[in-house]
Formats: sequence, structure tokens, C-alpha cells
Amino acid sequence: MASLSTDGRVVMVSGAARGLGRAIARWMIDDGYCVSLGARDMDALHAAHETGPEARCLFCAYDAADPATAASWVGATVERFGRIDALVNNAGILRQFELEDADAEDKLDELYSINVRGPLTLTRLAFPHLRRSGHGRVVNVNSLSGLRVGRDDFIGYSMSKFALTALSHATRKAGFDDGVRTTNLCPSLMDTDMVAPLGAPDELKLRPESVADMVSMLLALPNTASVAELPINVFNEPGY
Repeated sequence: MASLSTDGRVVMVSGAARGLGRAIARWMIDDGYCVSLGARDMDALHAAHETGPEARCLFCAYDAADPATAASWVGATVERFGRIDALVNNAGILRQFELEDADAEDKLDELYSINVRGPLTLTRLAFPHLRRSGHGRVVNVNSLSGLRVGRDDFIGYSMSKFALTALSHATRKAGFDDGVRTTNLCPSLMDTDMVAPLGAPDELKLRPESVADMVSMLLALPNTASVAELPINVFNEPGY
């Protein structure tokens, strides 16, 4: 089963300034892709990838809560590279609350804005280009929290990630006949700034580079190998 060539293929990665997004973007650059990087903090984005080859890197302002930035980013990517072959929806947030908390609705609105509406808007805008590619790829960076409910204070986060699971499978079905392959990527806790406040021991956290390696594999698979969902864990959690 021959892997797809990275030569000339264009990958968009959201939330590319830090954490997993930074690791994925760096891996894509090393793989030889043309990489369009989106993040809210442009200074941090440039600092994270200052050694990237200028000819193959594009830096764009992107805020998952602002649909206008999604349109600008997609437009700038096509203007620069002439195509889009893959989209990695990585930007996301974690907000914690329990069922009876007074601020549940406000936090849920924020979670849905970033974790659901953001990927939906970006995917919708990039989709015509992904279809045109003939081997378009979408990787939605989800979570095991999008497959099961763990902590009591993750109710809203899990709700948003379950919605992302639905978007992933809807996208997979919508683009399949045109060669678009979509994967719902569901890692457990990772060693990132977002997860650090939870206090999980290091031995129970995935390294971002390990997940970036998985994304690299998914983007290189031919159309004859479709991975609809990929849970990743570091310990023996029943079912995952």
C-alpha cells in the first residue's frame, strides 16, 4: 500500500502556535508538506516555527470563534499555494463545570463556539478545495472525551467533543465519493499547557509528538485506507 507523496500537498493546521498544534505543524513541515499555519497569537506562531522554510510555510491569523478569520485564512492559503489537500482542525479549549454549576450555560456556549462551530466553519470553507484535490484529508483533533464521559466536571467539554464526533462522521460521508477521507482522532490526556492544570501524572499523558506522528500517518494513507476513528490512550482503560 503506497503512501501518498507529500510533494506539493498543502496542509492547514489550526491552533499551530503551541501544544499539539505546534507539534503537528512541525511534523508536517519536516515531512515536506506546504503548511498553512493558523493561530490567534501571531507572535507566538512565528516564534514556534521560525526555522520553517519560507517557501513552504504560510502564517495566518485565525480565531476559531471568528468565522471571518476562517474565510480569510482559507482564501490566503489558496492564493499562496493554489490548493488545499488537508485540514487539521486542532484548535480547541477546555472549560470545566459540573451539571449544577450556575455558569454552565456560559461555559458551554464558549466550548461550542470554539470546539464545534470553529471546525464546522473551517471545514465548510475548505471543502470545495479538498474535493478538488481527489485525495483530500480532514483530521479532527477530538478527545477520548468525545467518545465517553469521564470526569464529572468535563460534562460541557464532553458535550462539545461528542458534537465534534458527529461532525467528523458527517464530513467523512459527505466527501467520501470525491476522495476526501476524514478521521475523528481521539487522544487521551496530553502533555500540553491546556492539560497541565488538571494535575495528571506524566506517565498518564501522551506526548504531542506521538499524536503528530499519527496525524502524519493518516495524511499519507491512500484513498483505499480510510480510518474513520482513532482512539489513542497510554493506559489500559476498558474499551479505549
